[in-house]
Amino acid sequence: MKNAIKYSKKGIVMVTLFTTLLSFANENSFFNIKNDAKKTALTLKSVKEGNQLSIIDNNGIILYREIIEINGNYNKEFNLTSLPDGAYIFELDKDLEINTIPFTIKSNIVLFEKEKEKTIFKPLIRVKDDMVYVSKLSFNEQPLKIEIYFTGSNGSELMFTETIENTKVIERIFKLDGLKFGSYKLVFHGEGREFIKYVN
Repeated sequence: MKNAIKYSKKGIVMVTLFTTLLSFANENSFFNIKNDAKKTALTLKSVKEGNQLSIIDNNGIILYREIIEINGNYNKEFNLTSLPDGAYIFELDKDLEINTIPFTIKSNIVLFEKEKEKTIFKPLIRVKDDMVYVSKLSFNEQPLKIEIYFTGSNGSELMFTETIENTKVIERIFKLDGLKFGSYKLVFHGEGREFIKYVN
Protein backbone atom coordinates (compact mmCIF):
# COMPACT_ATOMS: atom_id res chain seq x y z
CA MET A 1 0.00 0.00 0.00
CA LYS A 2 2.97 2.33 0.40
CA ASN A 3 2.86 3.02 -3.33
CA ALA A 4 -0.87 3.72 -3.31
CA ILE A 5 -0.38 7.49 -3.41
CA LYS A 6 1.17 9.08 -6.45
CA TYR A 7 2.11 12.68 -5.81
CA SER A 8 2.40 15.45 -8.35
CA LYS A 9 3.70 19.00 -7.84
CA LYS A 10 1.92 20.30 -10.92
CA GLY A 11 0.04 23.50 -10.21
CA ILE A 12 -3.71 23.68 -10.22
CA VAL A 13 -5.31 26.34 -12.34
CA MET A 14 -7.38 28.26 -9.79
CA VAL A 15 -6.78 31.77 -11.10
CA THR A 16 -10.42 32.85 -10.96
CA LEU A 17 -10.90 31.68 -7.39
CA PHE A 18 -7.68 33.21 -6.12
CA THR A 19 -8.34 36.48 -7.93
CA THR A 20 -11.74 36.63 -6.23
CA LEU A 21 -10.26 35.87 -2.81
CA LEU A 22 -7.49 38.42 -3.31
CA SER A 23 -10.02 41.09 -4.22
CA PHE A 24 -12.00 40.32 -1.07
CA ALA A 25 -8.83 40.46 1.01
CA ASN A 26 -8.03 43.92 -0.32
CA GLU A 27 -11.46 45.32 0.49
CA ASN A 28 -12.23 47.21 3.67
CA SER A 29 -12.93 45.28 6.85
CA PHE A 30 -15.71 42.69 6.68
CA PHE A 31 -17.23 43.96 9.93
CA ASN A 32 -18.26 47.09 11.80
CA ILE A 33 -18.43 47.57 15.57
CA LYS A 34 -20.33 50.14 17.58
CA ASN A 35 -19.62 50.14 21.28
CA ASP A 36 -21.45 51.88 24.11
CA ALA A 37 -21.35 51.39 27.85
CA LYS A 38 -23.53 48.27 27.89
CA LYS A 39 -23.93 46.95 24.36
CA THR A 40 -21.76 46.11 21.37
CA ALA A 41 -23.47 46.24 17.98
CA LEU A 42 -21.80 43.92 15.48
CA THR A 43 -22.42 44.22 11.74
CA LEU A 44 -20.98 41.56 9.43
CA LYS A 45 -20.91 42.24 5.70
CA SER A 46 -21.78 39.73 2.98
CA VAL A 47 -22.64 36.73 5.14
CA LYS A 48 -24.42 33.66 3.81
CA GLU A 49 -26.98 31.31 5.26
CA GLY A 50 -25.11 28.54 7.08
CA ASN A 51 -22.11 30.66 8.10
CA GLN A 52 -21.30 30.20 11.78
CA LEU A 53 -20.60 32.98 14.28
CA SER A 54 -18.91 32.16 17.59
CA ILE A 55 -17.45 33.94 20.61
CA ILE A 56 -14.39 32.06 21.85
CA ASP A 57 -12.28 32.72 24.93
CA ASN A 58 -8.49 32.67 25.19
CA ASN A 59 -8.57 28.95 26.13
CA GLY A 60 -10.45 27.99 22.97
CA ILE A 61 -13.76 27.46 24.79
CA ILE A 62 -16.80 28.39 22.71
CA LEU A 63 -19.02 30.68 24.78
CA TYR A 64 -21.58 31.47 22.08
CA ARG A 65 -22.46 29.93 18.73
CA GLU A 66 -25.03 30.89 16.12
CA ILE A 67 -25.77 29.59 12.63
CA ILE A 68 -26.54 32.58 10.41
CA GLU A 69 -29.91 32.26 8.70
CA ILE A 70 -29.77 35.15 6.21
CA ASN A 71 -27.77 36.24 3.17
CA GLY A 72 -26.44 39.80 3.14
CA ASN A 73 -25.56 41.89 6.18
CA TYR A 74 -25.91 40.53 9.72
CA ASN A 75 -26.63 42.87 12.67
CA LYS A 76 -26.82 41.92 16.33
CA GLU A 77 -26.24 43.53 19.73
CA PHE A 78 -24.22 41.73 22.40
CA ASN A 79 -23.71 42.53 26.08
CA LEU A 80 -20.02 41.62 26.28
CA THR A 81 -19.42 43.50 29.55
CA SER A 82 -20.87 40.53 31.46
CA LEU A 83 -17.85 38.43 30.43
CA PRO A 84 -14.87 38.18 32.81
CA ASP A 85 -11.75 40.24 32.09
CA GLY A 86 -9.65 38.57 29.40
CA ALA A 87 -9.03 38.07 25.68
CA TYR A 88 -11.72 36.82 23.29
CA ILE A 89 -12.49 36.57 19.59
CA PHE A 90 -15.54 36.77 17.41
CA GLU A 91 -15.09 34.06 14.78
CA LEU A 92 -17.02 33.91 11.52
CA ASP A 93 -16.66 30.49 9.87
CA LYS A 94 -17.50 30.73 6.16
CA ASP A 95 -17.27 28.32 3.23
CA LEU A 96 -13.66 29.03 2.26
CA GLU A 97 -12.32 31.16 5.11
CA ILE A 98 -12.46 31.91 8.81
CA ASN A 99 -12.51 35.56 9.93
CA THR A 100 -11.47 36.43 13.48
CA ILE A 101 -12.09 39.67 15.35
CA PRO A 102 -10.10 39.85 18.62
CA PHE A 103 -11.27 41.88 21.59
CA THR A 104 -10.41 42.25 25.24
CA ILE A 105 -12.48 43.03 28.28
CA LYS A 106 -11.01 44.92 31.20
CA SER A 107 -13.08 46.41 34.04
CA ASN A 108 -16.31 46.09 31.98
CA ILE A 109 -14.74 47.96 29.03
CA VAL A 110 -14.69 46.20 25.64
CA LEU A 111 -11.73 47.03 23.39
CA PHE A 112 -11.50 45.90 19.76
CA GLU A 113 -8.19 45.88 17.88
CA LYS A 114 -9.03 46.10 14.17
CA GLU A 115 -5.38 45.82 13.20
CA LYS A 116 -5.37 42.29 14.68
CA GLU A 117 -8.34 41.01 12.69
CA LYS A 118 -7.31 37.98 10.67
CA THR A 119 -8.54 35.86 7.77
CA ILE A 120 -7.54 32.21 7.61
CA PHE A 121 -8.19 30.56 4.26
CA LYS A 122 -9.32 26.94 4.43
CA PRO A 123 -7.84 24.35 2.10
CA LEU A 124 -9.95 24.05 -1.04
CA ILE A 125 -10.32 20.35 -1.83
CA ARG A 126 -11.83 18.95 -5.01
CA VAL A 127 -12.13 15.22 -5.67
CA LYS A 128 -12.56 13.75 -9.13
CA ASP A 129 -12.42 9.96 -9.41
CA ASP A 130 -9.18 9.02 -7.61
CA MET A 131 -7.57 12.46 -8.00
CA VAL A 132 -7.57 15.01 -5.16
CA TYR A 133 -6.80 18.66 -5.96
CA VAL A 134 -5.72 20.82 -3.02
CA SER A 135 -5.29 24.62 -3.01
CA LYS A 136 -4.77 27.02 -0.11
CA LEU A 137 -3.95 30.70 0.28
CA SER A 138 -1.70 31.96 3.06
CA PHE A 139 -0.84 35.65 2.67
CA ASN A 140 1.54 35.48 5.63
CA GLU A 141 3.21 32.34 4.21
CA GLN A 142 2.41 30.18 7.23
CA PRO A 143 3.45 26.52 7.02
CA LEU A 144 0.87 23.90 6.06
CA LYS A 145 1.35 20.27 7.06
CA ILE A 146 -0.52 17.70 4.97
CA GLU A 147 -1.05 14.13 6.18
CA ILE A 148 -2.81 11.41 4.20
CA TYR A 149 -4.04 8.28 5.97
CA PHE A 150 -5.40 5.12 4.35
CA THR A 151 -8.11 3.32 6.28
CA GLY A 152 -8.79 -0.28 5.32
CA SER A 153 -9.62 -3.59 6.95
CA ASN A 154 -6.26 -3.53 8.80
CA GLY A 155 -6.85 -0.13 10.41
CA SER A 156 -5.43 3.30 9.61
CA GLU A 157 -1.95 3.93 8.18
CA LEU A 158 -0.10 7.17 7.44
CA MET A 159 0.73 7.06 3.74
CA PHE A 160 2.13 10.52 3.05
CA THR A 161 3.18 13.65 4.92
CA GLU A 162 4.59 16.97 3.79
CA THR A 163 5.09 20.41 5.33
CA ILE A 164 4.92 23.29 2.85
CA GLU A 165 6.55 26.58 3.85
CA ASN A 166 7.31 30.06 2.52
CA THR A 167 4.60 30.28 -0.12
CA LYS A 168 1.37 32.26 -0.44
CA VAL A 169 -0.36 29.90 -2.87
CA ILE A 170 -0.21 26.18 -2.09
CA GLU A 171 -1.26 23.79 -4.86
CA ARG A 172 -1.01 20.00 -4.84
CA ILE A 173 -2.50 17.06 -6.75
CA PHE A 174 -2.71 13.58 -5.23
CA LYS A 175 -3.66 10.31 -6.92
CA LEU A 176 -5.29 8.00 -4.40
CA ASP A 177 -5.00 4.43 -5.63
CA GLY A 178 -6.71 1.67 -3.73
CA LEU A 179 -10.04 3.41 -3.04
CA LYS A 180 -11.83 0.13 -3.75
CA PHE A 181 -10.03 -1.37 -0.74
CA GLY A 182 -10.77 1.42 1.75
CA SER A 183 -10.92 5.17 2.23
CA TYR A 184 -8.54 8.06 2.81
CA LYS A 185 -8.40 10.80 5.42
CA LEU A 186 -6.62 14.03 4.52
CA VAL A 187 -5.52 16.14 7.51
CA PHE A 188 -4.28 19.72 7.12
CA HIS A 189 -2.52 21.56 9.98
CA GLY A 190 -1.89 25.28 9.58
CA GLU A 191 -2.31 28.65 11.29
CA GLY A 192 -3.33 26.97 14.53
CA ARG A 193 -6.15 25.02 12.84
CA GLU A 194 -6.83 21.48 11.73
CA PHE A 195 -8.99 20.67 8.70
CA ILE A 196 -10.05 17.11 7.82
CA LYS A 197 -11.43 15.71 4.56
CA TYR A 198 -12.56 12.11 4.02
CA VAL A 199 -12.39 10.52 0.57
CA ASN A 200 -14.34 7.28 0.04
